Amino acid sequence: MTFKYLSHFLFLIVLAGCNSSLKNEKPFEKGKAVGTNKNPKLEEASGLVGSARNPGYFWTHNDSGNPAELFLLDSTAVTRQVFTFSGITNRDWEDITLGPGSEENVNYLYIGDIGDNLSRYPLKYIYRTKEPSIDQTEVIRDFDTLIVKLSDGVRDSEALLSDPVSKNLYLISKREKNVSIYEILHPFTADTLIANKVSELPLTNINGGDISIDGKEVLLKDYEHIYYWKKTGDESIIDLLKKPAIELPYDPEPQGEAIAWARDGSGFYTLGENAKGERAKLFFYKRKQ
Repeated sequence: MTFKYLSHFLFLIVLAGCNSSLKNEKPFEKGKAVGTNKNPKLEEASGLVGSARNPGYFWTHNDSGNPAELFLLDSTAVTRQVFTFSGITNRDWEDITLGPGSEENVNYLYIGDIGDNLSRYPLKYIYRTKEPSIDQTEVIRDFDTLIVKLSDGVRDSEALLSDPVSKNLYLISKREKNVSIYEILHPFTADTLIANKVSELPLTNINGGDISIDGKEVLLKDYEHIYYWKKTGDESIIDLLKKPAIELPYDPEPQGEAIAWARDGSGFYTLGENAKGERAKLFFYKRKQ
């Protein structure tokens, strides 16, 4: 091999190594505890989303069998307000997201009563309400109930995501070897909304997720892993999720089911349930500069 071709060969090896390094680079730091959930009424935090109307705060809720309540936490996991829905129950609330609604330029909370451990409920319910402010009445009476049916039968699901670009909602099933992605097309006007299966992911036990407020980044998690996708163009959420995910550093939390972007894009947060006598901590994963 001549020196000319040897140099070119070595350059290709170095370039391949650089590309591999970039592909494996983790864009977020490991999680750091920023607070502890000490509220005895919030034992099974099962969803999390950053508040738009109350900057720096987060919405969360309990899992099945608890009151139909929303908890507003500050950035150290201290409960600052509790809101109760009038006239409904928490059958199996599993996730919460923020998105558009019937009024323009108004943020709505979507609370997903979408869990189904035994696969026995033909319908799921998503409760939609204008996002409350911290100082308003603590009882929520004005809300819509979106009735949802999966296109391929009865499934357990624990992740509910809102895409700010398309305004569609997405459900991710939980227990299959390859979980399913379901799309609910906006606007949500039918009496019963059909969540159409549009794709699958080579993942299992997905229990939470969130889409960034610009619609360019997606997080999904299970009990032991966090998965991350970032758009390189104007592809749809479905096309984005068909690409390989980046697995982020994650020290599993006891029954960790809640994940949410920081609305300023500085990173993301996770919150687990209280388990084994330990109070759950709120973790922040800072974006690397």
